[in-house]
Amino acid sequence: MVRKTLILIVDDEPAIVRLVRAKLQADGYAVVTASRGEAAIELLEETRPDLIILDLMMPGMGGFETLRRIRSRGQIPVIMLTARAGDADKLKGLQGGADDYVTKPFNPDELAARVAAVLRRVTGGGTGNEQGILRYPGVEIDLERRRVLVAGDEVRLSRTEWALLEQLAANAGRVMLHSELLTRIWGPEFRDEASYLRTWVSRLRAKLKPNPGTNALITTFPAIGYRLEPPGD
Repeated sequence: MVRKTLILIVDDEPAIVRLVRAKLQADGYAVVTASRGEAAIELLEETRPDLIILDLMMPGMGGFETLRRIRSRGQIPVIMLTARAGDADKLKGLQGGADDYVTKPFNPDELAARVAAVLRRVTGGGTGNEQGILRYPGVEIDLERRRVLVAGDEVRLSRTEWALLEQLAANAGRVMLHSELLTRIWGPEFRDEASYLRTWVSRLRAKLKPNPGTNALITTFPAIGYRLEPPGD
């Protein structure tokens, strides 16, 4: 029998746990739950989940400390589930190793879509990512051949535009921090030049739209970073 993908939900609100568990089980996942960070660490060793949904505000060991301990044990993907909407908390979580975040109150369908997207990125599976090719409606990004097709026509990118797209595409589905992109592409001396990065993202985003009515492939997370959406989302 094929093992179901196992999701660990860590949250001290029973209503939230019931809602998320019901949605994920309906989508075919196996689910285990914990109401405290300490219990989550124990379950981590016992059950070896494929992904963790982690609340930040819990009694006892808080979410950030739980995240730190999870990361000290490996690279299991983590989605933060939090009532804290402030950019500082989101940034702290992403810098601490979280793969994504969802802010309460939330739509269960959106959370399930984020779970699927993170799992696709981690496993390398999913529609449209075969042999280094990411396919979207009207757009094809070929990382191996360094080509971009928009509405069937090849789009010419500058060296900097390609370097930016390559970083985003190689991490599709993950929020990449401003400092992370700036350091990788331009060097550490540019790590605080967020406005500089904003200009290049705007240019790249415009080139990746097959027509004016198409949704942008690159999502902006104000004061945090950017994410190239995974194929199929």
